[in-house]
Amino acid sequence: MEAITLKEYNRLLQAVVNRETQLQGRWVTAETADVKPGRHCYLELVQKNPDTGVLEARLSAAIWGANFQRIAAEFRAVTGQDFTTGMKVMVRISANFHEAYGFKAVIDAVNPEFTLGDMVRRRNEILKRLKAEGIIDLNKQLAWPEVPQRVAVISAASAAGYGDFMRQLNDNSRGVRFYTALFNAKLQGVETSGSVRAALERVAAAREHFDTVVIIRGGGSTSDLNWFDDYDLAAAVARFPLPVIIGIGHERDVTVLDWVAAMRVKTPTAAAEWLVSRGNAALDRLASLATAMSAAANDALGAAREHLAHSTTAIRGYAEHLLAAAKLRVDALSKAVVPAATARLDAARQRLAASTAMMSSVVSQQLAMERVKLDGLAERAHILSPRNVINRGFAVARDGNRRFVTSVSQVAVGDTLYVHLADGCLTTTVGAK
Repeated sequence: MEAITLKEYNRLLQAVVNRETQLQGRWVTAETADVKPGRHCYLELVQKNPDTGVLEARLSAAIWGANFQRIAAEFRAVTGQDFTTGMKVMVRISANFHEAYGFKAVIDAVNPEFTLGDMVRRRNEILKRLKAEGIIDLNKQLAWPEVPQRVAVISAASAAGYGDFMRQLNDNSRGVRFYTALFNAKLQGVETSGSVRAALERVAAAREHFDTVVIIRGGGSTSDLNWFDDYDLAAAVARFPLPVIIGIGHERDVTVLDWVAAMRVKTPTAAAEWLVSRGNAALDRLASLATAMSAAANDALGAAREHLAHSTTAIRGYAEHLLAAAKLRVDALSKAVVPAATARLDAARQRLAASTAMMSSVVSQQLAMERVKLDGLAERAHILSPRNVINRGFAVARDGNRRFVTSVSQVAVGDTLYVHLADGCLTTTVGAK
């Protein structure tokens, strides 16, 4: 049996493959996988069943040095993204077989318009519409609480990303507490947009209980994440009344929601880290404020002590100065008081002597006038006395009780009367009136 060497066999393959014109410079559509950029770019081209996602074809490929730099720059300029894993691409391939290194599909051109048309163009159209309607930045303009601790989480309950988020959130080193509520939603497939929008509506109905909304999903293929490039879902996030955090996919993944949400982070874990960082920042500010307040209080206390010491010295000196001045004034007043008091006392004595003399004169005059009045009254009393009246020829009658009788109505028939005359008293009995 005749055999050939492997090298000879590979040369036969090389002659067949490298000379077959149908394998050279052919445009092929596929999805990129395991892209490894560097000096050269090595990658896999794959094709999946659109319904089942089952792998149907795979081919190892390479883009050599200078070509890769040019292709990467053109791709980024047209699509706005790096040439990376999970993209639907149209590439120009030439088959190459080397007797030592084996088969390799060499890519010398990429049509970025194809990728843009399939994914980025659709996304850009959505973003353009959101900008035209003036809502693309609405959610970004909402004010954040100092520490958003009440968190509504939109995710699938069984998703690994949700579990990673909760662990990262609750196991933070400084013990910042968060209060979460899960709003279950489908985050893959044709129902993604409607399911997430329904969850947002449930959160909005209870928005007074939350500070923020987190929409999280772990990584996946580009086709899985394309479900988030949806206008209705993006508009719902843009108009949402609470700040929205998007943590969908891996660091390289970008969806329309990342452009409209108040905060975009690369993964569910990063969403939790961002929330925790807000809490830590608040604790740091409190600690800094406490330190500043303590320092300010110590400074104020030191200044107050210094001021008090200065004031104590100043007050003592001022008090001594006032006391000395007061003593001088007291001494001066003491010297001035005796002459002033003597002068005032002499003046008072003079006024008293004058008043006494005047009062003596007035009293003497008043007594003389009163004596004249009294003598007149005595004279009248003497003239009007009963005895003088009787001596002038009048008689005075008294009844049995010795009361003077001045009217016949005071006596009755048979009463005894005593009639006083100048030279004696008669006793008589009243007869008929």
